[in-house]
Amino acid sequence: MKRLVISAVLLALTACGSAASPAATPKPLKVTDVHEATGMTLLEGPVFTPDGSLLVVDVTAPAGEPKVLSIDVGKRTVKPFFTDSSSAYTSAQISPYDGRIYLTDFASGAIDSISVRGDDPEVFFEGKVDGTVMQPDDLAFDPAGHLYVSDTRGHDDPLGDDRGRVVRIPRDGGEATVLAPDLPAPNGISFDAGSEGLWVSQYAENRIDHLGLTVGGKAVATAHPAVRVDAGGNQVDSNAVDAAGNVYQMFHRQARVMVFNDRGDHLKTIDLPVPDDGDYSATNLAIRPGTREAYVTVSGPSGGFVHSFTALGRGIRQSNGG
Repeated sequence: MKRLVISAVLLALTACGSAASPAATPKPLKVTDVHEATGMTLLEGPVFTPDGSLLVVDVTAPAGEPKVLSIDVGKRTVKPFFTDSSSAYTSAQISPYDGRIYLTDFASGAIDSISVRGDDPEVFFEGKVDGTVMQPDDLAFDPAGHLYVSDTRGHDDPLGDDRGRVVRIPRDGGEATVLAPDLPAPNGISFDAGSEGLWVSQYAENRIDHLGLTVGGKAVATAHPAVRVDAGGNQVDSNAVDAAGNVYQMFHRQARVMVFNDRGDHLKTIDLPVPDDGDYSATNLAIRPGTREAYVTVSGPSGGFVHSFTALGRGIRQSNGG
C-alpha cells in the first residue's frame, strides 16, 4: 500500500548554476499554486505526448488533486490529467517499448505507469532492490525500453553518506539490478546521444558523471566525473541531452539551466525570470522532439511555472522527460 510522504525531504529533490543570461525569454505560463495542504508546489518531469501535449508532475500535490497535469503550450491552457491518493511523482517518461507513461514515486519507492490517455494505472515495479527500497527520482529508457533509475538515497543525510545508486529494471518488470552503488545522491539521469552511456547528476557533489555501459546495458564498463558544476551553494538536479549531445543541467533553488557539450565545455547559461519573493528551482526540461523548443519546470513561493527558450540542439527522446 503506497503512503504519501510530503515533508522537508521533498524540498531537496530539485537544483543551481552560474554565468551570464541570454536574451529575454517568453513570458512563463503559471501551472499551479502553492497547495494549502502541503505548503508548496513542485513541478517536475515535463514530457511531450504523441498528441503534442506537455505533461508535468506536481510532486507535492495532495491526495485527490492533480498529480499529473496536461498543458497545451500553444493555447497556454492547463488541465488535470491523472491523480491518485498517495503518490509523490518526481519524473515522467514515455517508454519506447510499450508507449506508456512511466512515473517514479518517491513516496513508495515504486515505478507506476499509465496510458497516454491518463488512465489504466498500473504498478510496474515495487519492493526492494538488493535489500533496500529505492528513493527513485529520475529515469531514462534505453532504445529497447529497459529502465535506468536514479535512486537518490542519501540526499537528505546530514552525514553525507554515499548511499545512492543507479538501478536497471528490465522492460518486463523483472529483477532489478544495481549498476552503480555508493553514489552521492544521484538525481538527473539521461543517456548520451549514442545511447552508449549515462549522464548522471550527483546532487550531493555538484558534478555530472558519465557511466559507460557494456553492450546491452547490463553493467558499467567505465565511470568518471565528467563535469564539475558551480552550483552557487545549491545543488544540481535533473538533466537532459539534445541531438547534438549537449547536456542541459537543471538546479535546486535556482532558476537556471547550464548547457555543456559532451566534452564538458560550458556552452551557455539560461537564467529564467522569476518573482523576487524567495528561492525558485528550475528542476527539469523537455525539448519538443524534432524542434529546438525547450520547456523548463520552475517552482517557488508564487507557484509552479513552465518557462520556454530556444535550445542549442534539436529535441530527441532523451530530451523528452526523465
